[in-house]
This record gives sequence, C-alpha cells and structure tokens, in this order.
Amino acid sequence: MSERIGVGEAFPDIAMTTPDGGSVKASDFAGRKLVVFFYPKDDTPGCTTENKDFSSLHADFEAAGIAVLGVSKDPPKKHLKFAEKHALTAPLASDAEEGGVSDALGIWTEKSMYGRTYMGMERTTYLVGADGKIAQIWNKVKVKDHAAQVLAAAKAL
Repeated sequence: MSERIGVGEAFPDIAMTTPDGGSVKASDFAGRKLVVFFYPKDDTPGCTTENKDFSSLHADFEAAGIAVLGVSKDPPKKHLKFAEKHALTAPLASDAEEGGVSDALGIWTEKSMYGRTYMGMERTTYLVGADGKIAQIWNKVKVKDHAAQVLAAAKAL
C-alpha cells in the first residue's frame, strides 16, 4: 500500500481507460480545474447515487469550466453499461491496472466487511487545480449532497 498523496502535490498523471476503449489522464485537462471522484463499484446503491448526482450537476461543472471524471476499478464495458442504464453524463474511467492512479494515491486499500478483509476502493474525491496540483481532498465520502459540495468548492478555487 502506497503513501497517500496530499493537498499541494501533483495529481498522478497515469493513463486510465475510458468506456469506449480510449485513454484519459490528468494532463489531458491541463489548464482547467478537474474533479476526480473515485468510487468502489458500478451499479451498487451508493455508487449509483453518487454518479447520478455528479451527472445531474455535470452541466453546472462544465459551465464553470470544471472537468469531472468518475473512476472505479470496473472494466470499461461495465462502465458503458452502467452509464447507459442510468443515463449518466459525468465521464467515467477504469483504473483497473495494478500501479494505477488509485494505487498511486493510496486509496486502493484493505477494507473489511463481516470479518472478511479484501482490497477495495476508498470513496474519495479530489479537486485538482488548473496547475495539476491537488487543491482539496474528500476522504471516506458520504454520498448525500457530496456532488453539490464539490461543485461549490471547485467554483471557489
């Protein structure tokens, strides 16, 4: 497990796969603010709500010049089905490779449920400034009202 990257540090510029099989990385958004929200799994209740909330505010983020990217370890094809099923407009990316962005950030971590330990994504959101440096981090995110809080913080940056 790697050390966590903090506020003021550069966001890792590691390529992730888009649902259409393309590639996306932080430097693709150089010169504009970027919100990257990491969530555990497509089509689970909290993750679906979080993605719908970011999608419902996607036009507001865009109008403010802020890019948004939702990331999980799910494969690109699963992201595509998830986005179509729920009419999601916030772009998604797959961080399935070992040594990927979530590993570099230290948020692919050991979790436990019902006495069983496993590796999983810690629900975390990063606000990256136009300079590519992390401006704010929300750890262990509670989904309710989160997207609106992130939008307000991003606009204030």
